[in-house]
Amino acid sequence: MTAVYVAAGSNVEPEKHLSAALQALAAAYGPLTLSPAYKNKAVGFEGADFINLVVGFDTAQGVAEVRRQLQQIEAACDRPPDAAKWAPRTMDLDILLFGALVSHEPGLVIPRPDLVKRPYMLKPMVDIAPDVRHPTLGETMRELWEKFPGGDHAMLEVPLDVPTSPHSDRHRPPESGR
Repeated sequence: MTAVYVAAGSNVEPEKHLSAALQALAAAYGPLTLSPAYKNKAVGFEGADFINLVVGFDTAQGVAEVRRQLQQIEAACDRPPDAAKWAPRTMDLDILLFGALVSHEPGLVIPRPDLVKRPYMLKPMVDIAPDVRHPTLGETMRELWEKFPGGDHAMLEVPLDVPTSPHSDRHRPPESGR
């Protein structure tokens, strides 16, 4: 089994779309680990605030199959396949880490470079997997967060009441992610 960490975010009816996405992820992958949800300003364009979190799960599937599943979930949340990069999103699901995999394929760079650049990805990762090591940098998520410059990108933890699965657990890392 491989520990997978996925960033989930929305700024178009975020509670509705995050709920739908998390239910679909739980149906596909079983128990999920959910970070707290954070509200933050849109990055790269003017738009409504985003709600972001990180989801962890274990899978025996390969990265290509997981990526296809995430794209299907985005589509089910009314995200067009050709959605502009810097625009409002009904759902954005990005693989941050896929075990120790390092990939530089077009359209699939893992670990996701934004993980160490965006607080709304790194902080939720720290919340659920502080001791997981970055596959190329060699530092734990906690160590990366402690060195994070912060800046002016404020995040506010917000309650997010989204049903997923009776077996999902907030703040517990996937078994293979310890």
